[in-house]
Amino acid sequence: MDTKALHTISYGLYIITAKKGDRLNGQVANTVFQISSEPPTVAVSINKQNLTHEFIQAGRSFAVSVLAREAPLSLIGQFGFKSGHEVDKFAGLNYKLTQSGLPYLAEHTLAYLEAKVNQTVDAGTHSIFIGTLTDAAVLQQGEPMTYAYYHQVKRGTTPKTAPTFAVARVEAGPATTAPRYRCTICNYIYDPAQGDPEHGIAPGTPFEDLPGDWACPICGAGKEAFERI
Repeated sequence: MDTKALHTISYGLYIITAKKGDRLNGQVANTVFQISSEPPTVAVSINKQNLTHEFIQAGRSFAVSVLAREAPLSLIGQFGFKSGHEVDKFAGLNYKLTQSGLPYLAEHTLAYLEAKVNQTVDAGTHSIFIGTLTDAAVLQQGEPMTYAYYHQVKRGTTPKTAPTFAVARVEAGPATTAPRYRCTICNYIYDPAQGDPEHGIAPGTPFEDLPGDWACPICGAGKEAFERI
């Protein structure tokens, strides 16, 4: 069986949020889909190990922020590679609340949805939460972030708890090219040929020449967290 066939399925990239009491949390997810139009019903797939899963179970509701294509990698890293057990993921971010008090991102977001959970399906490592829309709005026009764009253009990586996670295989480049380096925290690969233009690092900049305060564009780890590949 060739599981690469799964790579042909289209996905988006979203921030799923929930609350438990007065605590807020959220995470990145690529599995959000509409099930019906009358009533409008959507579903999300969440890993049982994640704090957001606990919050959705407790509050029986969730919100979805539909990310714009221009959303920075650091934002995705904030919600995809940090634990709500350890940090406040909303600290320093511009967010607002839905009618039911669930957070959604006010920047880099095309639209938000809020849903009340009416069914939970056990899917092994994940739960599929099915909910009826209770609030929704379009915030701005633009192109949504797709999973393919995130990986192929922005060179993003996938958390281990994501349903589509797979260990990346890195092919060796020509012997004449500068070596690449992998972040041991989130698996982001720094390729000197591409640089990090989003943070002012021009293409062609070797890893050794990166500023001492340069950090992983996704998870924020320092240069010491990278290994040569």
